[in-house]
Amino acid sequence: MSYHNPVLLDETVDGLNIQPAGVYVDVTFGGGGHSREILNRLGPNGKLFAFDQDKDALANKIDDGRFTLINENFRFIKRFLRFYGVRKVDGILGDFGVSSHQFDVAERGFSTRFESRLDMRMNQQSSLSAFEVINNYEEKQLRAVLFNYGELRSAPKIARTIISARKEGEIETSERLKEILQPFLPMGREHKILAQIYQAIRIEVNQEIEALKEFLLQTEGLLNAGGRLSLISYHSLEDRLVKRYIRSGMFEGEPEKDFYGNISVPFKKVGKMIVPSSEEIKRNNRARSARLRIAERTEE
Repeated sequence: MSYHNPVLLDETVDGLNIQPAGVYVDVTFGGGGHSREILNRLGPNGKLFAFDQDKDALANKIDDGRFTLINENFRFIKRFLRFYGVRKVDGILGDFGVSSHQFDVAERGFSTRFESRLDMRMNQQSSLSAFEVINNYEEKQLRAVLFNYGELRSAPKIARTIISARKEGEIETSERLKEILQPFLPMGREHKILAQIYQAIRIEVNQEIEALKEFLLQTEGLLNAGGRLSLISYHSLEDRLVKRYIRSGMFEGEPEKDFYGNISVPFKKVGKMIVPSSEEIKRNNRARSARLRIAERTEE
């Protein structure tokens, strides 16, 4: 899988508890590694739908009559499944990280390793790119992006520095951005801090938090009783949302109790959080921050 090495492959697909004639959804198709494993476990009457908003992923489409690839953001999962006549499914898999392909193609602008135009769009037809965020956002907006999505205490100073640098001309490339950020990149920690800054910009460009919330809220109505969620997150912002939603069906607050003090939640946790083994991390360093959570739809 040169496009993307599937993380926690067996653990994630095991978590779906595949039924041979079931209907499943892989909402982050990428290189198709997880989808191929699901198809390996499905019988002739099973169905798999996959989503990926990145047109580059279409080149990995699987030639299998049981498989349908939808070139859309998973935040629209219910709408597009209904287009195909699907209202209920038996399992949903999500691997929310940036694909290896997106990191490794310099012109996509996801990686701090390459000189490239500021981009970071997962959907290459989107009007909002890293260039627009860096060059057009007001200081207050930039500060919020860096603080909320990068969890950077120095967000106010970084935002002011970027705004000041814009007066000298547009900030077009990753190298120019790194030059501007040098005062905030101390020796020994520069890669970590730069990764946090890039993460914040990327999340804003792709509306990743909003998309994840919209997606999660639709899973309750899509899954049959006993159906499974099997979801991999790569940073604490995503993982907290997934963990909280599985626990309470909400992102904030607490579910209401009935007269007897009982609560009704749409999911029950299956097992503990799973992380990659040291052997997998040696094979694929990008797996090091992966966190897998599995949940089962309770009776409606």
